[in-house]
Amino acid sequence: MQIENLKIFADLVETKSFSKAAKLNALTQSAVSQQARAMERHFKVLLIDRSQKQFQLTREGQRVYESAKEMLHTYDMLLSELQEMKKVISGTIRISTIYSIGLHELPPYIKRFLHDYPSVNVRIEYRRSNLVYEDILHNSVDFGLVAFPVKTRQIEALPFHNDHLVVIAHPSHPLAKRNTEIEVKDLAAQRFIGFDPDIPTRKAVDQILRDHKLEIEPVMEFDNIETVKRAVEIDHGIAIVPQATVVQEAKQGTLAVLHFKGRQFTRPLAILHRKGRVLTPGMKKFIEILGLDLPEAREN
Repeated sequence: MQIENLKIFADLVETKSFSKAAKLNALTQSAVSQQARAMERHFKVLLIDRSQKQFQLTREGQRVYESAKEMLHTYDMLLSELQEMKKVISGTIRISTIYSIGLHELPPYIKRFLHDYPSVNVRIEYRRSNLVYEDILHNSVDFGLVAFPVKTRQIEALPFHNDHLVVIAHPSHPLAKRNTEIEVKDLAAQRFIGFDPDIPTRKAVDQILRDHKLEIEPVMEFDNIETVKRAVEIDHGIAIVPQATVVQEAKQGTLAVLHFKGRQFTRPLAILHRKGRVLTPGMKKFIEILGLDLPEAREN
């Protein structure tokens, strides 16, 4: 029985999916199934209850999973300590992020990190917010970046910083010609472009409108910031977006950026990692580059 076998089994249990466990370990689905059966032969017990439609462990399987996690944690701790003893900052950091943060907030930090630690590879995946949480829970990435973080028992959310929400419009739009500041009530009767309803920033925008007793039905809905901006640039409507995402368009004059008069609406950002996860020296340095203090890792 090798460490690789234990990791594959742990991934299978946590994803509850042979295909997802296979992807995490660069194997075929058949190979993962064979590994599970090999472990059952090794321990001479059934680990997976195959009489159930949904993935479910037997009592023995649960015990093997718990012990596997302990051994994997100890192994990861050993690797991390050996790297620290050798003062080695290398390896790969995998990040799952929503589009707006990955494209507009993260790049300067990544540039600085790669300059300071050129032996570390950084892999970034752009995902919807709910999938970022899934990636963290399944250990398919090391860190996640989201807006409006949700408290989850197995995930540590470290506050990153706050974005300001602003209104964007075509430069020739009547609102843009008035002033650089507007009242929330000025949004009434405007053609509005929004994010998809399940996106946290959209939910926050909807709450702002409800608080001001405005009922606005978006004329268009998109799942990422870039498409929202393009729709506003061709004057299909106005939108509320994080200010950091429209810095370039404001400089180039393709979008007018309007602030709320006497009010500031913010969007909190956070970096996520799984509780109890052993962080390599490279991961710790990445957290430092972001200017965050990492609390002591806690077991699940």
